[in-house]
Amino acid sequence: MERLDKFLSQASGLSRSQVRQLLKAGQAAVDGTPETDGSRKIDPATQKITLSGAELGKKGRRVVLLNKPAGYLTATQDRSAPTVLDLLPEKYRDLNPVGRLDKATEGLLLLTDDGELLHRLISPRRGVEKVYYARHEGAAGPADVDAFASGLVLGDGTRCLPAVLRPLGPGESLVILREGKYHQVRRMLAARGLPVTYLERRQEGFLTLGDLPRGGFRELTEAEIEELAVD
Repeated sequence: MERLDKFLSQASGLSRSQVRQLLKAGQAAVDGTPETDGSRKIDPATQKITLSGAELGKKGRRVVLLNKPAGYLTATQDRSAPTVLDLLPEKYRDLNPVGRLDKATEGLLLLTDDGELLHRLISPRRGVEKVYYARHEGAAGPADVDAFASGLVLGDGTRCLPAVLRPLGPGESLVILREGKYHQVRRMLAARGLPVTYLERRQEGFLTLGDLPRGGFRELTEAEIEELAVD
């Protein structure tokens, strides 16, 4: 069950203030009966909801792909710093980040209102592949590649699953992981004497940034969400 005004805003793309005006004007109806109380609890899966005579579709899962800029926290709220939700329109403010990118890291970040899907995507057992581009001090060599492939043990005893380190040239590498421990890419490279100066996540599963500009976002299609759910 959820509030009528919240559902109307999310399903129509209208702001909460626009929805309130339409409710006041008697333009919303639940199962054919006009409704002016936006706080009323409704079940979109079983009730027919209309706005200005048009039936609104049942609320489905929503997943947004964001190209995160540096300087934003991967959080839903913070008292002192902007969060990734500040980059999205109001209708997406109930989404939750899937995993984390630290404040300085840029690139692909998913957000969703589907708790089950969120937990499936971050579970190490699923092994969703994540591809990072890193600029770092020094040059990665064959010994570093082998160390990543064997599974690093970090200075605090954290054991990392085998990962791929793909040197691109002096000071540049791709890192491919199937887990997401705290600051993992930065800590793994630092453990090999390759401290990171810039980090970007470029891919998660089959999803890539494509031509999405930094700070831009798009909502995934239902087909993409279904593929994520079974990946």
